[in-house]
Amino acid sequence: MDTASAPPLAAPLDIGFDYTRSLGPVLGRFMTGLRDRRVLGARTADGRVHVPPLEFDPATHAPVTELVPVPHTGTVTSWTWTDRPLDGQPLDRPFGWALVRLDGADTALLHAVDAGTRESMRTGMRVRIRWAAQRSGHIRDIACFEPDQGPPPTLDDTISGDPVTGITTPIRLSYTHTTSAEESRYLRALAEGRLLGQRCPACRKVYVPPRVCPADGVPTEEEVPVRDRGTITTFCVVNVPFAGQRLDPPYVVAQVLLDGADIPIPHLILGPATSEVRMGMRVAAVWREPTTWSTTPENIAHFRPTDEPDAPYESYQEHL
Repeated sequence: MDTASAPPLAAPLDIGFDYTRSLGPVLGRFMTGLRDRRVLGARTADGRVHVPPLEFDPATHAPVTELVPVPHTGTVTSWTWTDRPLDGQPLDRPFGWALVRLDGADTALLHAVDAGTRESMRTGMRVRIRWAAQRSGHIRDIACFEPDQGPPPTLDDTISGDPVTGITTPIRLSYTHTTSAEESRYLRALAEGRLLGQRCPACRKVYVPPRVCPADGVPTEEEVPVRDRGTITTFCVVNVPFAGQRLDPPYVVAQVLLDGADIPIPHLILGPATSEVRMGMRVAAVWREPTTWSTTPENIAHFRPTDEPDAPYESYQEHL
């Protein structure tokens, strides 16, 4: 295939992490209440009740200290319909996203309404909370809202345990990334075991991967092959374990200035002890087996030291 006329590459990407935060005295009481099937609102100096509660009064900026219970029922003030729920959303069938103002509250809470059909959903609709069977002190303790029809279910008001002081919320983003024509040529070159940069027409610097020149604000144009070896400009030793980590700490991640390039790339440095890695160290790329090459930067497994003398500081000082 002629790479110059080939269509841009595209691939689905999934980014995710678990966000953990402490709650403080106001949100801690709110989440504790949800765990125990109670809704608390914050009363501010003007007498308004906010659900979810505010930590600080928007008018006086003073900390909010008064929390008051509100009923489990409320009114839909506005809504939109979801025909095709996404993974991780409250319901796995069509539902409405709605702003629900609980009785006794002056502000609305955003949540899902299990109305059954779009035709059943409407502004002014009366709804009530459907509680999750298992609750931990999280907004998802409200499984959803449902039409307020018939007598409410009998609930056990037993307090479940210690106050809730923190929550962990999964953060997930799934999208399709389409590369530019220049990035596509760079990635296709990687699939052939080559590193390809582009030169800025203004300052003549070579960037890997190609990009809009950060100094001149113009796209790079002229394609320039660069070597798969270079110099460590800066580095850090990773000592902290985290979810999804592929290597056991400690290990080194460094900025490597490839020969022929004017901007370093981040990559792993494996082989030497972490105490032996240093600025100016000369390193070379370790490629994966050619049979596994694809249009991805992971074709280079890591960098390792070479037998060359360290590069003089003057050769990379402008690239730190």
